[in-house]
Amino acid sequence: MTGRLPACVIDVGTGYTKLGFACNKEPQFIIPSAIAIKETAKVGEQSIRRLTKGVEDLDFYIGDEATNAKGYAVKYPVRHGLVEDWDLMEKFLEQCIFKYLRADPEDHYFLLTEPPLNTPENREYLAEIMFESFNVPGLYIAVQAVLALAASWNRKTENAAILNGLVVDSGDGVTHVIPVAEGHVIGSCIKHIPIAGRNITYFIQSLLREREVGIPPEQSLETAKAIKERYSYVCPDIAREFAKYDSDPAKWTKKFEGVNSVTKVPFSVDVGYERFLGPEIFFHPEFSNPDFNTPISEIVDNVIQNCPIDVRRSLYQNIVLSGGSTMFRDFDRRLQRDIQRVVDARLKQSETLSGGYIKPKPVDVQVVSHKMQRYAVFFGGSLYASTPEFFQMCHTKKAYEEFGPSICRHNPVFGTMN
Repeated sequence: MTGRLPACVIDVGTGYTKLGFACNKEPQFIIPSAIAIKETAKVGEQSIRRLTKGVEDLDFYIGDEATNAKGYAVKYPVRHGLVEDWDLMEKFLEQCIFKYLRADPEDHYFLLTEPPLNTPENREYLAEIMFESFNVPGLYIAVQAVLALAASWNRKTENAAILNGLVVDSGDGVTHVIPVAEGHVIGSCIKHIPIAGRNITYFIQSLLREREVGIPPEQSLETAKAIKERYSYVCPDIAREFAKYDSDPAKWTKKFEGVNSVTKVPFSVDVGYERFLGPEIFFHPEFSNPDFNTPISEIVDNVIQNCPIDVRRSLYQNIVLSGGSTMFRDFDRRLQRDIQRVVDARLKQSETLSGGYIKPKPVDVQVVSHKMQRYAVFFGGSLYASTPEFFQMCHTKKAYEEFGPSICRHNPVFGTMN
């Protein structure tokens, strides 16, 4: 065990892919999950086309290079967390391993991530790529929510390996609320929220556009994203926040400085209400999406209420945040306060309906925020892949050759840690 090279951890998300090795706190590379390929029509003489046979497979770019490549079609192999094009996925993983990680796949075990409710067929395809194309010695496919739960262990000294919890995972493209009991995802209770980081950026962009400030049109999205990341926060009361800004605008308004990429002329933007209105769409989704008006706190409560009754209390006590869109200041405090209000109102109502005969035991709501939550999935994977149990849990090349890709239909989730 001591002479073994560290495992490679690859977390392919809808927006970005995080790459690195086990034992590292943060990913070595964070690249867009994009691939640029040449799309050529099958024309021309067969003899000329035969000369370049096989070379076109090597002519592609991934990550930031893909978005900047001229004359290439940019594709996204992953949509809403699920892989749509396995040929592109194989090419994407090839450059992740050889170009970015600079690793020989035959020397390293691999930990890859999958979204909740991933199909068994998808796991088999992934196993075929890793074992057949890259000849890896061992592979483990972990559910992102369980890894995010593991990432919160570093702040729990009294009961380190707690495997019951509810993960609120919000990235760039999608937000999921995922209950985990004893290390296994309760698939029937997962909820999907159509609001994430990209929606907040678009909402801030529309607020800035309404004011007709001097932002170059081609830089409006980039500017909105920078404002979101630098200045946004979650407020406890939106009406009070408006009053605060109106009473003393000079104190609360921030100034964003930028440079026009074409003319090189500097421009500045006064950032006011956008600071708290952007993240507010998590709690008032109707601001940006008229078809969806359920706040995130209500969805979290509904998910827990749909779970088996014996795990509900432990889920309320361990609501774990994961992903970059949960990093807004005071997001955890606002979410905890709103969920606690909903729970307390329900308990009071049940007491009232019983005529004071039933006195429910108070439910303690805890929203866990920790310093690793931006890369929680990667950090959880890195943490797990650095333990000796990881190598026992991995599907090996030998087992794959004996039984085939069906071995990856089931992944023992932290089985030795229970």
